[in-house]
Amino acid sequence: SCAITSEYPIRYQEVRRDSNLTIYKCNGTPVDCVKLALYELLPRIPDLVIGGINHGDNSSVNVHYSGTMGVVIEGCLKGISSIGFSLCDHDADADFAPMLPYVRRIAEEVLTHGLPKGTCLNVNAPKGEVKGIRACRQAEGRWANDFGKTPAPRANDYYWLIGDFMFLNDNDMNADQCAIENGYITVVPLQFDMTAYKAIEFCKQFETEA
Repeated sequence: SCAITSEYPIRYQEVRRDSNLTIYKCNGTPVDCVKLALYELLPRIPDLVIGGINHGDNSSVNVHYSGTMGVVIEGCLKGISSIGFSLCDHDADADFAPMLPYVRRIAEEVLTHGLPKGTCLNVNAPKGEVKGIRACRQAEGRWANDFGKTPAPRANDYYWLIGDFMFLNDNDMNADQCAIENGYITVVPLQFDMTAYKAIEFCKQFETEA
């Protein structure tokens, strides 16, 4: 997700250079790539930071675990309009073509009008036919049975990350996961300010003076 590298050096190298496109690769995390590009490679602040298109959606709480959205949040932290795009399809040969006109439309709108300060976008598309776009909130959900346990013959047991996702907003078309399951591309605005403003009054009971 928003992991950064601190224990070993980060390196990059140029992969391809055309008249209007330069591609680099980096041995760091997705967030490292944004940080390094802004610090070392780009001659100016970019107009837009894009993460994706990702295999598999980043709806609901999955946004917290997503390297794709780590790119977007880092761009947002730097004050740059940032969008993450994901497709609900894990196949190696997933067809991204139906999503591309919507990617262009959303990107052009953001380039033209910008985004509210401290806000980025999480865009997820269903597999197959698209019925349209819906502005949504993040669905309520959680992961259960996170690991599979495998006995090891000569050492400690080891664990594979697997998990089952539980969606808790059935039939609520305002929740991104439900809208995706019903064939819509969802646009969810996110903010890096994680303050729970409604709970500030509750926390005032802890106030004191030294």
